[in-house]
Amino acid sequence: MAAGNQGTELDLSWLARVRVNQPAVLRRAEQIQTRRAVKKNWQAAWLLRAVTCIDLTTLSGDDTPSNVCRLCYKAKHPIREDLLQAMNMHDKGITTAAVCVYPARVADAVKALRAANCDIPVASVATGFPAGQTALKTRLEEIRIAVEDGAKEIDVVINRTLVLTGQWEGSDFIKTSTGKEAVNATVPVGLVMVRAIRDFFWRTGYKVGFKPAGGIRTAKDALVWLSLIKEELGDEWLKPELFRLGASSLLADIERQIYHHVTGRYAAYHDLPMA
Repeated sequence: MAAGNQGTELDLSWLARVRVNQPAVLRRAEQIQTRRAVKKNWQAAWLLRAVTCIDLTTLSGDDTPSNVCRLCYKAKHPIREDLLQAMNMHDKGITTAAVCVYPARVADAVKALRAANCDIPVASVATGFPAGQTALKTRLEEIRIAVEDGAKEIDVVINRTLVLTGQWEGSDFIKTSTGKEAVNATVPVGLVMVRAIRDFFWRTGYKVGFKPAGGIRTAKDALVWLSLIKEELGDEWLKPELFRLGASSLLADIERQIYHHVTGRYAAYHDLPMA
């Protein structure tokens, strides 16, 4: 994401010694996913925390200024105001963590958020999303244009040839996937990644953020990822500066669950029209 990590000397011998115990990873991932979920007020609180970590995303080929404007409005008002009032959370400034769009739509998002008097940052995928296979000069130019148009954060798609050949680079955040693959964010892979973050922090004192993206559609999914972060990295990572959920449809299900928590019934489509 935003390039703030100026680099830490990389001990490649440490990387060469890394081994993953796959059966143990799968057991731990299953434990996290099948644990009994929190309920009632605790669940509502966790879901609101999840909202504040969402990169509310639209990455469609038919994106327009109007649907980006709608997305920005939803980012500022992620949960219906009367529902927040019922939980006494209406004055807590709950918004999503960012709005994420293609570089060509950054200016639209910045304009919409500015008109709404909102300081939610605009994030943009760049560098040949989702494959990362365009020329370096083109990728750098895409980042430059996105930043000039007002993007505060950049989701960089690495050239995976560098990884496969052991040419590692530093990062402020690491992300499971682009969300455009057949398999995207999975808990076993996420577990390996957050433990790498933890080991890196222990060795260097530098905190790297984590963003699962792709396939995170339900409130239950969000609770699983929050639980993973809390147990493996601690409460300090449970904030948008270090944890993001890349999602487009997740917020709608979270709002439905909040509606049920407040009213005792599930919402009809007309109850949450902006979802």
